[in-house]
Amino acid sequence: MKDDYSSLEEEISRQTDNIKDNFNDRINANQDNVEQGLAKLVLTLIELLRKLLEKQAMLRIENNSLRDEEIEKLGLTFMKLEDKMEELKAVFNLENEELNIDLGPLGKLI
Repeated sequence: MKDDYSSLEEEISRQTDNIKDNFNDRINANQDNVEQGLAKLVLTLIELLRKLLEKQAMLRIENNSLRDEEIEKLGLTFMKLEDKMEELKAVFNLENEELNIDLGPLGKLI
């Protein structure tokens, strides 16, 4: 019985240490990197929305529900947004891969 209790206690200790390690890997908020972390989050959300809007625009184009002028405006808007995203990623020293947040068991966001 005492051996069962010891092994259970060791397992709980091991799992607790594992949780602490994972928590520290995922949550790393300090004064030095809070600005970059916030920029990463905001740019990730913008990138996710951009991809969703592009898919919606492509569906509307395929369904012939947009005029040529609207298609041209959308194309120019998406190009400008991509240019601005590249500029902001350079300012905050971020790469495309960093914007694809790992959601753990759910996989990558984008």
